[in-house]
This record gives sequence, structure tokens and C-alpha cells, in this order.
Amino acid sequence: MKLTAIAKGRPCMVRLPGCDGGGETTVFAHYRLSGTCGVGMKPPDTNGAFACGHCHDLCDGRIRLNADMDRAYVRLAHAEGVLRTLAWLASEGYEMRRAA
Repeated sequence: MKLTAIAKGRPCMVRLPGCDGGGETTVFAHYRLSGTCGVGMKPPDTNGAFACGHCHDLCDGRIRLNADMDRAYVRLAHAEGVLRTLAWLASEGYEMRRAA
């Protein structure tokens, strides 16, 4: 099953200030890590987090950061969200495999 399909309805795992908690706005937000993505190449699903619409917009740079946040803080929150998502998936019995 594609992780992008199961994200909707899940809680947000990124949890930045202004987070709406997830649910109907939750999407699977891929974390862009050098060496795992590039032009025309999306990061693998092992590098993604369940993120509410607000947190996803912050991670992707679609909305301006407030004075309490900088890009490094947002990237750290997104990376922690990836780890929380992987832990949740494991607890639910999902098996993560990197695509060949």
C-alpha cells in the first residue's frame, strides 16, 4: 500500500507551531535529503512524514516562517516527523522497503 494513500486522517507527526493536529489535512510529506532526491526524482517513502497542511506548507516553503522559526528548525521538525512516522508505521505492522 502506498503511504501517500494512508496519510489522510492520521495525526501530524511534524508538529510545528500552528500545527492543526492533522486528520483530514494530513498528507505524506517527503523529506528532501541530498543524495536521495533531485531533479525529477522524488525522495523514497522511507524519507517521509505524516504532516498536516500547515506543517507541510512550512516544510515545502510555501508559507513564510515566523520570527520564532528558521529553516534549520523546520528541517529538524520534519526529520523528527519522519522518525515518528516510521515508528508509527512499525507499530501498525507496516514493513518499510526501499525501492530498488
